[in-house]
Amino acid sequence: MEYYEIYLILQNRWKNRVEHLNLLQRIEKKSSEFSKGQRRLAQYITENYDIAAYLTASKLGKEAGVSESTVVRFAYQLDYEGYPELQKAIQVIVKTNSNSIQRMSLSSKRYQEKGVLKSILYTDSERLRDTIQSGVDEEEFNRSVMLINDARRLYILGARSAAYLAGLMGYYFKMMFDNVIIVDANSTSETLEQIYDISDKDVMMGITFPRYSKRTICALQYAKNHGAKTIALTDNMQSPIVEYADCKLIAKSDVMTIVDSLVCPLSVVNAMVTSIALLRKDDVEKRLMALEELWNEYDVYNRSLL
Repeated sequence: MEYYEIYLILQNRWKNRVEHLNLLQRIEKKSSEFSKGQRRLAQYITENYDIAAYLTASKLGKEAGVSESTVVRFAYQLDYEGYPELQKAIQVIVKTNSNSIQRMSLSSKRYQEKGVLKSILYTDSERLRDTIQSGVDEEEFNRSVMLINDARRLYILGARSAAYLAGLMGYYFKMMFDNVIIVDANSTSETLEQIYDISDKDVMMGITFPRYSKRTICALQYAKNHGAKTIALTDNMQSPIVEYADCKLIAKSDVMTIVDSLVCPLSVVNAMVTSIALLRKDDVEKRLMALEELWNEYDVYNRSLL
């Protein structure tokens, strides 16, 4: 009987698993199981996630009118491993759902006690540490490098602020090999026109961070449906682009007023470019020698000393 009860518990957990759901989806799915205090806490978080994101468990409980222990139990009820993981999930919702005005308000609260420069440098260093510890999986990274190295054509797409990451990656990859296409994300229809003939011999890399670009998600879905290998560079496994990615590269980001911190994904881009350069070392050296001659001939770079 004991083993059968354990089986039923495990079966029920499997049926109601929520690992793939974001915080708001978990709250909706689990709402019927909440106590009165947990319902009050869920309502507070749902309506005030921009405030709740940076509160301790004690302060969150006080704001919501519940005890600190209720906050901790609520985290476990949602299948998080504790309050720190719940807090990170709230911060993901802030980054995903907050508009520019809310971001300005949130940032002014975060930076009013400390100087902006040191606060942002410290936050970036924390996100780099998070990315090293629990972000990019090295096996996924290595798989992505090999896919790019073996691709007939490489398509790179990033919309809005992520377009600069896509442009930088494309700039360096074009030095190394032909058939690198930086996809223009001006409109969904124009984007799809640029990748309409993508095939199973090609690779498409989609780059998106909160607030996630629908065009990038749509394009990666199209590429995957047409047999191409797909790579996503994004901030967490709940990102909507992950569903359409063969390889998932997770690099942490943060909200800074109207600015998205993209220091971590930039580091991943740098690592990917370097890895490909080392794989193609002989060919890359030949190309760089030809480019250096061209740059010297047309006096591209200033060589004078100050």
